[in-house]
Amino acid sequence: MDPLCLEHCITESEKQHFEDNGYFVVEDAVPQEIVEKLIVAFDRIGAEHLGKDKLPADASYNILDFVGRDDIFIEMLDWHTTFPKVWGILGWNIKLYHSHLIALPPLPPEERNKERRLGWHQDSGRLNIELEGDPRPRVSLKVAYFLTDTSVPGRGNFSVIPGSQKSNKVKMPDDDKTDPENATPVFAKPGTAVFFDRRLWHAVGRNTSDIMRKVLFYGYSYRWLQPRDDMTVEHYMEKSDPIRQQILGKSTGGMGYTSPGDKDVPLRAWIQENLGSEAVAR
Repeated sequence: MDPLCLEHCITESEKQHFEDNGYFVVEDAVPQEIVEKLIVAFDRIGAEHLGKDKLPADASYNILDFVGRDDIFIEMLDWHTTFPKVWGILGWNIKLYHSHLIALPPLPPEERNKERRLGWHQDSGRLNIELEGDPRPRVSLKVAYFLTDTSVPGRGNFSVIPGSQKSNKVKMPDDDKTDPENATPVFAKPGTAVFFDRRLWHAVGRNTSDIMRKVLFYGYSYRWLQPRDDMTVEHYMEKSDPIRQQILGKSTGGMGYTSPGDKDVPLRAWIQENLGSEAVAR
């Protein structure tokens, strides 16, 4: 794994912000030349999707399991400015369990002044019904890479309710047009990474600009959680290093997910070798 990871471990302030608010932002996580390569791959996959379903060029789309469809997406699995912060939150027994990319086009002019509440939700579907506790366990997080500029309002800004990961429910206003009082848009320039807890109540904002919003979402979880999409990455396994194979879901068998040995979790040995035994105490 890239030794530059050691220069980007999660800071105490980032960890505290995540615990308190359910998210944090890393600006300039991805250099512009990589952002441009990601956009090329994003647009190619989007064009294939639109062509297959005979959709207009300005249609919105949400494509699951994109990560195995281009080498540049695989490079982001363990990107040196972000991946250390993932293990800094979840620990070493982790994998990628979900990936999706979203293109959000501008609203039609006649829709831009209509007032509607955003689609507030928590991630992970039935985990929010079948797991006990309030709050329910974290289990996973996402890293969102913003490829287009959402640093000003009205560009489909990722919106959050800070601290809402600590409660299974949030109170919504009585009408169906108003967002919660503490709803907060996150302003992100291209190359920004936003980390957020799956339990955080969040939504996509309204895109009243003239720019298509493009974002990549990488979902990391504990290795024992079933993948949320098809994870068609087998063609990358043999040419990946052991840590990347772990991230892609490789295991020695069923027991290797819940009682992992060294071959299941090479990330643990790498962290211990480079950061000491205290870093892998759990």
